[in-house]
Amino acid sequence: MTFLSLEPIRILLYLVGICAFVGGNAAYLVLAERKGAGRIQRRPGPNEVGFAGLLQPLADGLKLLAKQIIVPNGSDSLLFRLAPLMVMAPPLMCLATIPFAEHLVARNLNIGLLFVFSFGSINVMALMLGGWASRNKYAIISAARVVSQSVAYEIPMLLVVITVLMMAGTMDLNEIIRQQAHGFWHWNVFKVWVNPLMPVSFVIFFICMLAETNRAPFDMAEAESELVAGAFTEYGGMGFGVFFMAEYANIVVGCCLATVLFLGGWQSPIGVLSGGLWGLGWFLAKT
Repeated sequence: MTFLSLEPIRILLYLVGICAFVGGNAAYLVLAERKGAGRIQRRPGPNEVGFAGLLQPLADGLKLLAKQIIVPNGSDSLLFRLAPLMVMAPPLMCLATIPFAEHLVARNLNIGLLFVFSFGSINVMALMLGGWASRNKYAIISAARVVSQSVAYEIPMLLVVITVLMMAGTMDLNEIIRQQAHGFWHWNVFKVWVNPLMPVSFVIFFICMLAETNRAPFDMAEAESELVAGAFTEYGGMGFGVFFMAEYANIVVGCCLATVLFLGGWQSPIGVLSGGLWGLGWFLAKT
C-alpha cells in the first residue's frame, strides 16, 4: 500500500508557524516600541485596551481589517495591490531557511545564506514599487530615499558577511552554527584569534541592519514626520498593515541572521543544553 507523503503536511505546519510567528512579533514589537517611546518621551504609551494595554495590537489589527482599501485615482491599480504582497513574501521565505534549533528548520539548504540575501534584495524593489504605483510624488521621493539608503548599506553588510563566509567555508546556516559550538568564546563575534576585527564586523553588521530595516536613527529616509507614512502614504487598511508587518518581519530576519552568523545560533553560551527546546530558547533569547 502506498501512503501519502507527510512532507506537504510538514511544510504546511511550518508555513502556519512562520506566519503566526511573524504576526505575533509584528503585533507585540510595535507595542513594545510604542511603550518604550512613550517612556522616553515622558508620556503614557498604549494603556487602555486590556491590562497595561496588552490587547492594543488586537484592537489595531481589527481596525485595519475593517478599513476599506482605497486605490487612488490615476495610480497603477495592479502594482498598487501587488506591492504589499511583494514586500511580505521575502521575509517569509527567509524565515523558512533559518534554523531556530538544530532540527527546527523548514528547509535546511546548503546555500541558505545566499538564499536569504537573494530574497532580501526583493524587498527593496517592492518598496520602490509601492511608492511608484501610488502616483504620489511625495511617496515616490520617499521610496527613492529608502531604496538608495538600503542599497548603500547592503555593500558593507555583504563585505562583513563574506568575511564570516570565508571563515566558515560554507553557506549552510546550520553548519555555520555548529562551528560555533563548545562555549561562547567560539562564537564568531569573539573569534579574535582568527580575525581580530570580528567584534568590529559585528558592530558594522548591526548598524547596516538598522539602516536596512529603516530603524532609528536611519528612519529619516522614510520621512514619516514629513510625509505621513513615507512611501506608504497612499495605503490604508490592511494594505498599510501588511507593509508594517513586513517591516517588523525584516527586523526579526536581520536579528536571526546576526544570531546565526555571530552569536552561535542555538548553541548554549557554556556549551551544554543546546538541543531541543533549550536550543530554541537560546536562539530566541539571542534574537
